[in-house]
Amino acid sequence: MLKDVHLYESVLTTAGLGPVAGVDEAGRGACAGPLVAAAVILNPARPVEGLDDSKALTPKRRTEICRSILESATAVAWARVEPADCDALGMHEADLQGLRRAVARLQIRPGFVLTDGFPVSGLGTPGLGIWKGDKVAACISAASIVAKVQRDAIMVGYEQEYPGYGLAVHKGYCTAAHKKALKLLGPSPVHRLSYSCVPDAAKV
Repeated sequence: MLKDVHLYESVLTTAGLGPVAGVDEAGRGACAGPLVAAAVILNPARPVEGLDDSKALTPKRRTEICRSILESATAVAWARVEPADCDALGMHEADLQGLRRAVARLQIRPGFVLTDGFPVSGLGTPGLGIWKGDKVAACISAASIVAKVQRDAIMVGYEQEYPGYGLAVHKGYCTAAHKKALKLLGPSPVHRLSYSCVPDAAKV
């Protein structure tokens, strides 16, 4: 990560564009479960230690940092886009809608929004897409962690409702074990039928 992962927020806030929200999503590449987007406005007076791309952290560390974010951030919100909506919209549009909903649910309106990878229109506020944003901007890192922890919890819950797929382990991604379970059981109501690794994909 950059030496100062708060640089983007600091510069924008100094320019009168604060508060700055970071936005990211989890589950775009999964073939089961919702896409979850999160938006976070960090509190400069209460910095969160250990922020990084959520994928670079262990589950335990992600959960610990997520707890710190929820306790100290100025505002946190998240939104989910259900599997059927991901199929109907296509993943890019589902991603955009999830990010917009997360920002709209913030209790404090941001003056600027930083997104991971690509810019998002329709946020109602100026924004900037940052390449590898979850590694170089603290607020995006925080959003990536919140989105991942919330989505993982949803997938663990689905394990009881839809046993046999191993959803609590692979979190809905197309692993070899998941593909094997799909061949045996067929898709569940939380599978995305538009994905090629889901047996009924050809019928969609």
